[in-house]
Amino acid sequence: MKYFFGKTMTSSNSALSKNYVRLPFLFGLLTIALLITVFFSFTFSNLSYEYDEKGGSLLWSLLPEQEREERIVIVAIDEQSLSEVSAWPWPRSTMAELSNRLAEYGASLQLFDVVFPESKIGDANFSKALNENNGVLAQVPIFDKQTVLKSGQLGGALTSSNCEFPIPKAVSYLANTALLSGHEIGHITPVVDADGMIRKQPPLVCIDGRVYPSLALQGLLSSLGKKNVSVSIKHDNSLFSSAHKVEIDSYFGLSIPVDQRGNMRLSYRQSPDSFQVVSAANILNGTAPSQLLENAWVLVGATAFGLGDVVPTPHSGMSPGVELQARLLSNLLDGRTPYTPSYALYLKFFCGILAAAILILLAQAPSRVSSYSLPCAALLLPLGSWLLHSYFLSYDIWLGWFDVALFSLIASTLFVLADHQLVRHQHLRVFSHLSSYLPKSVAQTLLHKSPTGAIEASRHDLVLLCADLRNFSAYEESRPPEEAAALLHFFSVESTRIIESLGGQIEEYKGDSLLASWSGSESQGATRSALNAAAELQEMLTKIIPSRPPKGLEPLALGVAIERGPTLVGSIGPVNRRHHTLLGDTVTIVLRIQEMTQDLAQPILIGECAARDLTGRELESQGSFLLDGLTTPHVLFAPQSHHVDPLMDKEGSRVLRIV
Repeated sequence: MKYFFGKTMTSSNSALSKNYVRLPFLFGLLTIALLITVFFSFTFSNLSYEYDEKGGSLLWSLLPEQEREERIVIVAIDEQSLSEVSAWPWPRSTMAELSNRLAEYGASLQLFDVVFPESKIGDANFSKALNENNGVLAQVPIFDKQTVLKSGQLGGALTSSNCEFPIPKAVSYLANTALLSGHEIGHITPVVDADGMIRKQPPLVCIDGRVYPSLALQGLLSSLGKKNVSVSIKHDNSLFSSAHKVEIDSYFGLSIPVDQRGNMRLSYRQSPDSFQVVSAANILNGTAPSQLLENAWVLVGATAFGLGDVVPTPHSGMSPGVELQARLLSNLLDGRTPYTPSYALYLKFFCGILAAAILILLAQAPSRVSSYSLPCAALLLPLGSWLLHSYFLSYDIWLGWFDVALFSLIASTLFVLADHQLVRHQHLRVFSHLSSYLPKSVAQTLLHKSPTGAIEASRHDLVLLCADLRNFSAYEESRPPEEAAALLHFFSVESTRIIESLGGQIEEYKGDSLLASWSGSESQGATRSALNAAAELQEMLTKIIPSRPPKGLEPLALGVAIERGPTLVGSIGPVNRRHHTLLGDTVTIVLRIQEMTQDLAQPILIGECAARDLTGRELESQGSFLLDGLTTPHVLFAPQSHHVDPLMDKEGSRVLRIV
């Protein structure tokens, strides 16, 4: 026996054999899952990237590091500062005073996350303060080719570095006024993804053939106290490193991993609360804690909501832009910049193969195991890919998880659907077999019940028909068993067809006899249907019995009895071997009436209860008889129009005489 999904092992103990799924079919499902995954990844690449990034950074949101960052302090231009000092932008004299105040507090490096593109009174004083206080300004490269803007004068170029792949190139910029451009300057342009999230920033940018560092990288270079520091980008063929690295020749051991587009990834492993923030107003009025700023690197930037310098991050939908610069600087100082190693693709491919192998093993497990384990795999395998990514992320390795999770989810879903179809197909096959051994209504009832060892029976008003092939035992004795089996099989098939076509159902086959029933709720219609079935059974018998019986044997005949009454219908027996049965006086009476058909030479006899549903003109009374094993006499009737008298002609052929 073969199924579309698997095969059943045929042997003498087939009931104990297991269904093993065909490997070609399973590989076909895996191929479909792979094709769907590839199609989704290429067709909806932005959506796939977004899910991979959002889910991949979930660990940072759920379990951020709470350790306080002591090296970097954010000086916030917040609502308090705007209220106590003045509205933004502040005069250059105020900015110079802020820089001098920070120096008095002992700040070793001042990074301004602010651009000053316009010339204003006090630029000279501010420039002087920056020179004296080791200050670094910001500028904004613009990568949008449709934007034509060149405001201010660029500064801070790395004279010892060349524009080379994969350093991104900007076409426009927003820089500082000429008087301020002579200082050390770093860019603050991040990479904004389609969902508005900022996840990457290029450490180097090429503008008009010159290389400019980011604000965080420029701050790191400023701490070296050297001029013309050489910064280069190198390709790395190692499986355990990123595709490219930015290296500082004067800073031994420091390398910044960047991707194929020259971008470094921001790490959001630190909680926003780990960064120390002090209001610029407190710096200007001298109320800031001195120990907080001593020898610290200070990042000056806007945090006031009205200034618009807010961006969405995994921690918040409105994080100040200066916080991103603090994260970048902290990543560089710790040497913990997340990156994707070259082996990531191979590892994800291996994870996909592992997920496929697990699904194949589960699909070939016993049906009960696979029916429970496959749905669990649809949840656990994608979760496992995310957990693997999160584990690597704890070591600052961005592996990626969505492609493997999507493949696992699709493959698991296909396996679950296929397993469901297999189980459904098997259930239908089992029901077909069950309904071939039991009445269909009984088989349908058993499908919705658990096996039990108790008596399960209910009383019904039924019209019963009992039909028996007379002289079949002698016929079977004298003929080959194959011939007898073929005759009995044909009789059973045709009897079932006739009875079911007239609204009845076969309750039981027992040897060469059968027991059928009609619902007595139909009253006269049920009895008449049984009588019509009896007549058609007699007619059918004339077509299937041999024209000449074996020598010395009586011809085959069919005795049919019909009676109506209350009947107990149900199942009895132990839980592991149930038996469907009909019990009650009506069953006993109809069996005894069938035995009387031979004694009275009547092919069809009807009991007195069933006779009440028919008219007197159709019936002929045969008298009252005390049936074998019973104590009450019963009046039996024979249908006049169906009185069949079996005779033999001179040549031994069977003839019918209708009375």
